[in-house]
Amino acid sequence: MRVLQSQPIWERARMSILRARGFGADALVSHQPHIYNRLRMDASRIAAELGPFLSAPLTEAQIAAVSSYMDLLLRWNARVNLTAIRDPNEMLTRHFGESIFAAQYLFPGSQAAASGHLIDLGSGAGFPGLPIKIWAPELRVTLIESNQKKATFLREVVRSLKLTGVEVFVGRAESYVGDRGDVVTLRAVERFEQALPTAAGLVAPGGRLALLIGGAQFERAEQLAAGFKWEKPVAIPLSEARVLAFGSHAG
Repeated sequence: MRVLQSQPIWERARMSILRARGFGADALVSHQPHIYNRLRMDASRIAAELGPFLSAPLTEAQIAAVSSYMDLLLRWNARVNLTAIRDPNEMLTRHFGESIFAAQYLFPGSQAAASGHLIDLGSGAGFPGLPIKIWAPELRVTLIESNQKKATFLREVVRSLKLTGVEVFVGRAESYVGDRGDVVTLRAVERFEQALPTAAGLVAPGGRLALLIGGAQFERAEQLAAGFKWEKPVAIPLSEARVLAFGSHAG
Protein backbone atom coordinates (compact mmCIF):
# COMPACT_ATOMS: atom_id res chain seq x y z
CA MET A 1 0.00 0.00 0.00
CA ARG A 2 1.23 3.46 -0.80
CA VAL A 3 1.28 5.49 2.41
CA LEU A 4 0.41 9.17 2.22
CA GLN A 5 3.04 11.41 3.77
CA SER A 6 0.39 13.20 5.81
CA GLN A 7 -0.64 9.93 7.48
CA PRO A 8 0.36 9.99 11.18
CA ILE A 9 3.03 7.59 12.43
CA TRP A 10 0.53 5.94 14.81
CA GLU A 11 -1.83 5.30 11.90
CA ARG A 12 0.92 3.69 9.82
CA ALA A 13 1.74 1.46 12.79
CA ARG A 14 -1.92 0.48 13.14
CA MET A 15 -2.04 -0.41 9.45
CA SER A 16 1.03 -2.64 9.85
CA ILE A 17 -0.70 -4.51 12.68
CA LEU A 18 -3.89 -4.93 10.65
CA ARG A 19 -1.98 -6.27 7.65
CA ALA A 20 -0.33 -8.80 9.94
CA ARG A 21 -3.82 -9.87 11.09
CA GLY A 22 -4.87 -10.69 7.56
CA PHE A 23 -6.19 -7.44 6.15
CA GLY A 24 -5.43 -5.92 2.79
CA ALA A 25 -5.78 -2.15 2.53
CA ASP A 26 -5.69 0.66 0.07
CA ALA A 27 -5.84 4.34 0.88
CA LEU A 28 -9.11 6.12 0.38
CA VAL A 29 -9.49 9.86 0.80
CA SER A 30 -12.97 10.78 1.99
CA HIS A 31 -14.84 13.99 1.29
CA GLN A 32 -14.20 14.90 4.91
CA PRO A 33 -11.09 16.89 5.84
CA HIS A 34 -9.41 13.81 7.29
CA ILE A 35 -8.07 10.61 5.70
CA TYR A 36 -9.26 7.16 6.63
CA ASN A 37 -8.41 3.73 5.26
CA ARG A 38 -10.72 1.27 3.56
CA LEU A 39 -9.85 -2.18 4.85
CA ARG A 40 -10.88 -5.33 3.03
CA MET A 41 -10.42 -8.58 4.89
CA ASP A 42 -9.26 -11.33 2.59
CA ALA A 43 -11.35 -14.42 1.89
CA SER A 44 -9.28 -16.85 3.93
CA ARG A 45 -9.45 -14.59 6.96
CA ILE A 46 -13.24 -14.23 6.65
CA ALA A 47 -13.62 -18.01 6.42
CA ALA A 48 -11.39 -18.52 9.47
CA GLU A 49 -13.14 -15.90 11.61
CA LEU A 50 -16.61 -17.21 10.74
CA GLY A 51 -15.58 -20.86 11.15
CA PRO A 52 -16.89 -21.27 14.73
CA PHE A 53 -20.37 -20.16 13.59
CA LEU A 54 -20.64 -22.40 10.53
CA SER A 55 -21.94 -25.94 10.17
CA ALA A 56 -21.14 -25.80 6.43
CA PRO A 57 -18.61 -23.56 4.67
CA LEU A 58 -19.68 -20.45 2.82
CA THR A 59 -19.35 -20.38 -0.95
CA GLU A 60 -16.87 -18.07 -2.66
CA ALA A 61 -19.76 -15.83 -3.72
CA GLN A 62 -21.05 -15.61 -0.15
CA ILE A 63 -17.60 -14.75 1.21
CA ALA A 64 -17.26 -12.06 -1.47
CA ALA A 65 -20.64 -10.64 -0.44
CA VAL A 66 -19.60 -10.56 3.23
CA SER A 67 -16.34 -8.82 2.26
CA SER A 68 -18.16 -6.15 0.24
CA TYR A 69 -20.72 -5.67 3.02
CA MET A 70 -17.92 -5.28 5.58
CA ASP A 71 -16.23 -2.70 3.37
CA LEU A 72 -19.43 -0.66 3.14
CA LEU A 73 -20.06 -0.95 6.88
CA LEU A 74 -16.55 0.27 7.76
CA ARG A 75 -16.76 3.24 5.39
CA TRP A 76 -20.28 4.31 6.36
CA ASN A 77 -19.68 3.79 10.06
CA ALA A 78 -16.96 6.44 9.91
CA ARG A 79 -19.69 9.01 9.14
CA VAL A 80 -22.97 7.48 10.34
CA ASN A 81 -23.35 5.71 13.67
CA LEU A 82 -24.43 2.29 12.41
CA THR A 83 -22.76 0.20 15.10
CA ALA A 84 -20.82 0.93 18.28
CA ILE A 85 -18.39 -1.85 17.35
CA ARG A 86 -15.37 -0.40 15.54
CA ASP A 87 -12.96 -3.32 15.41
CA PRO A 88 -13.31 -5.17 12.06
CA ASN A 89 -12.71 -8.61 13.59
CA GLU A 90 -15.38 -8.01 16.21
CA MET A 91 -17.76 -6.68 13.55
CA LEU A 92 -17.26 -9.87 11.59
CA THR A 93 -17.85 -12.26 14.48
CA ARG A 94 -20.48 -10.34 16.45
CA HIS A 95 -22.59 -9.14 13.51
CA PHE A 96 -21.99 -11.54 10.62
CA GLY A 97 -21.14 -14.61 12.68
CA GLU A 98 -24.22 -14.37 14.90
CA SER A 99 -26.47 -13.67 11.93
CA ILE A 100 -25.25 -16.58 9.82
CA PHE A 101 -25.38 -18.84 12.88
CA ALA A 102 -29.07 -17.97 13.14
CA ALA A 103 -29.54 -18.55 9.40
CA GLN A 104 -28.26 -22.11 9.66
CA TYR A 105 -30.73 -22.94 12.43
CA LEU A 106 -33.62 -21.26 10.65
CA PHE A 107 -32.87 -22.81 7.26
CA PRO A 108 -30.89 -26.05 7.73
CA GLY A 109 -29.92 -28.19 4.79
CA SER A 110 -29.88 -26.75 1.28
CA GLN A 111 -29.47 -22.99 1.28
CA ALA A 112 -30.91 -22.75 -2.23
CA ALA A 113 -34.12 -24.48 -1.08
CA ALA A 114 -34.81 -21.95 1.69
CA SER A 115 -37.83 -19.85 0.81
CA GLY A 116 -40.56 -17.79 2.40
CA HIS A 117 -40.75 -14.29 3.83
CA LEU A 118 -38.44 -13.03 6.57
CA ILE A 119 -39.05 -9.76 8.42
CA ASP A 120 -36.14 -8.19 10.31
CA LEU A 121 -37.51 -5.73 12.88
CA GLY A 122 -35.25 -2.82 13.85
CA SER A 123 -32.75 -3.89 11.22
CA GLY A 124 -30.20 -1.15 11.96
CA ALA A 125 -27.13 -1.94 9.88
CA GLY A 126 -28.87 -5.01 8.44
CA PHE A 127 -28.29 -7.66 11.10
CA PRO A 128 -29.38 -10.37 11.07
CA GLY A 129 -31.59 -9.89 7.99
CA LEU A 130 -29.04 -9.26 5.25
CA PRO A 131 -26.51 -11.96 6.23
CA ILE A 132 -29.44 -14.39 6.39
CA LYS A 133 -30.32 -13.29 2.84
CA ILE A 134 -26.71 -13.91 1.79
CA TRP A 135 -26.98 -17.41 3.30
CA ALA A 136 -30.40 -18.15 1.79
CA PRO A 137 -30.66 -16.09 -1.43
CA GLU A 138 -34.17 -17.26 -2.37
CA LEU A 139 -35.71 -15.71 0.73
CA ARG A 140 -37.93 -12.65 0.42
CA VAL A 141 -36.72 -10.21 3.06
CA THR A 142 -38.30 -7.10 4.57
CA LEU A 143 -36.04 -4.86 6.64
CA ILE A 144 -37.97 -2.56 8.98
CA GLU A 145 -35.93 0.46 10.10
CA SER A 146 -37.28 3.80 11.33
CA ASN A 147 -33.96 5.70 11.13
CA GLN A 148 -33.66 7.34 7.71
CA LYS A 149 -29.84 7.29 7.59
CA LYS A 150 -29.68 3.62 8.52
CA ALA A 151 -32.38 2.85 5.94
CA THR A 152 -30.31 4.64 3.30
CA PHE A 153 -27.33 2.46 4.23
CA LEU A 154 -29.47 -0.67 3.94
CA ARG A 155 -30.56 0.33 0.44
CA GLU A 156 -26.92 0.92 -0.52
CA VAL A 157 -25.94 -2.57 0.68
CA VAL A 158 -28.83 -4.12 -1.27
CA ARG A 159 -27.82 -2.15 -4.38
CA SER A 160 -24.09 -2.84 -4.09
CA LEU A 161 -24.52 -6.56 -3.45
CA LYS A 162 -27.18 -6.79 -6.21
CA LEU A 163 -29.60 -8.52 -3.84
CA THR A 164 -33.09 -9.16 -5.15
CA GLY A 165 -36.28 -9.72 -3.19
CA VAL A 166 -35.33 -7.26 -0.44
CA GLU A 167 -37.61 -4.41 0.69
CA VAL A 168 -36.50 -1.66 3.06
CA PHE A 169 -39.49 -0.30 4.96
CA VAL A 170 -38.71 3.09 6.50
CA GLY A 171 -40.93 3.64 9.50
CA ARG A 172 -42.09 2.12 12.75
CA ALA A 173 -43.14 -1.50 12.77
CA GLU A 174 -46.60 -0.49 13.94
CA SER A 175 -47.06 1.28 10.59
CA TYR A 176 -46.08 -1.73 8.49
CA VAL A 177 -49.09 -3.17 6.65
CA GLY A 178 -47.39 -5.69 4.36
CA ASP A 179 -47.48 -9.48 4.49
CA ARG A 180 -46.76 -11.20 7.80
CA GLY A 181 -43.46 -13.06 8.04
CA ASP A 182 -42.84 -16.78 8.01
CA VAL A 183 -39.88 -15.79 10.17
CA VAL A 184 -39.50 -12.57 12.15
CA THR A 185 -36.09 -11.71 13.61
CA LEU A 186 -35.24 -9.35 16.44
CA ARG A 187 -31.76 -8.45 17.64
CA ALA A 188 -30.20 -5.73 19.80
CA VAL A 189 -33.14 -3.36 19.70
CA GLU A 190 -33.89 -0.64 22.20
CA ARG A 191 -37.04 -0.97 24.33
CA PHE A 192 -37.02 -4.77 24.09
CA GLU A 193 -40.21 -5.13 26.13
CA GLN A 194 -42.12 -2.93 23.69
CA ALA A 195 -40.48 -4.33 20.55
CA LEU A 196 -41.02 -8.04 21.25
CA PRO A 197 -44.86 -7.99 21.29
CA THR A 198 -44.74 -5.93 18.09
CA ALA A 199 -42.43 -8.51 16.50
CA ALA A 200 -44.73 -11.32 17.62
CA GLY A 201 -47.64 -9.57 15.90
CA LEU A 202 -45.76 -9.67 12.59
CA VAL A 203 -45.43 -13.47 12.58
CA ALA A 204 -47.76 -15.34 10.24
CA PRO A 205 -49.79 -18.28 11.63
CA GLY A 206 -47.46 -21.25 11.88
CA GLY A 207 -44.42 -18.96 11.54
CA ARG A 208 -41.45 -18.49 13.85
CA LEU A 209 -39.96 -15.73 15.96
CA ALA A 210 -36.15 -15.76 16.19
CA LEU A 211 -34.37 -13.72 18.85
CA LEU A 212 -30.65 -12.99 19.27
CA ILE A 213 -30.60 -11.88 22.88
CA GLY A 214 -28.86 -12.17 26.22
CA GLY A 215 -29.63 -15.41 28.01
CA ALA A 216 -31.08 -13.46 30.94
CA GLN A 217 -33.75 -12.02 28.62
CA PHE A 218 -35.19 -15.37 27.60
CA GLU A 219 -37.53 -15.83 30.54
CA ARG A 220 -38.99 -12.38 29.90
CA ALA A 221 -39.35 -13.21 26.20
CA GLU A 222 -41.46 -16.27 27.10
CA GLN A 223 -43.73 -14.03 29.17
CA LEU A 224 -44.06 -11.30 26.55
CA ALA A 225 -44.81 -13.75 23.72
CA ALA A 226 -46.81 -16.31 25.66
CA GLY A 227 -48.71 -17.40 22.55
CA PHE A 228 -45.55 -18.97 21.16
CA LYS A 229 -44.10 -22.41 21.82
CA TRP A 230 -40.48 -21.77 22.78
CA GLU A 231 -37.57 -24.12 22.22
CA LYS A 232 -34.56 -24.32 24.50
CA PRO A 233 -32.20 -21.43 23.66
CA VAL A 234 -28.99 -22.24 21.79
CA ALA A 235 -25.72 -20.72 23.00
CA ILE A 236 -24.03 -18.51 20.41
CA PRO A 237 -20.37 -19.42 19.74
CA LEU A 238 -17.68 -17.16 21.21
CA SER A 239 -20.18 -15.57 23.59
CA GLU A 240 -20.59 -16.19 27.30
CA ALA A 241 -24.08 -14.74 27.57
CA ARG A 242 -25.83 -14.46 24.19
CA VAL A 243 -28.30 -17.02 22.89
CA LEU A 244 -30.46 -17.76 19.87
CA ALA A 245 -34.09 -18.38 20.86
CA PHE A 246 -36.95 -19.70 18.69
CA GLY A 247 -40.65 -19.47 19.27
CA SER A 248 -43.29 -21.05 17.02
CA HIS A 249 -46.63 -19.32 16.45
CA ALA A 250 -49.42 -21.42 17.89
CA GLY A 251 -51.88 -20.32 15.19
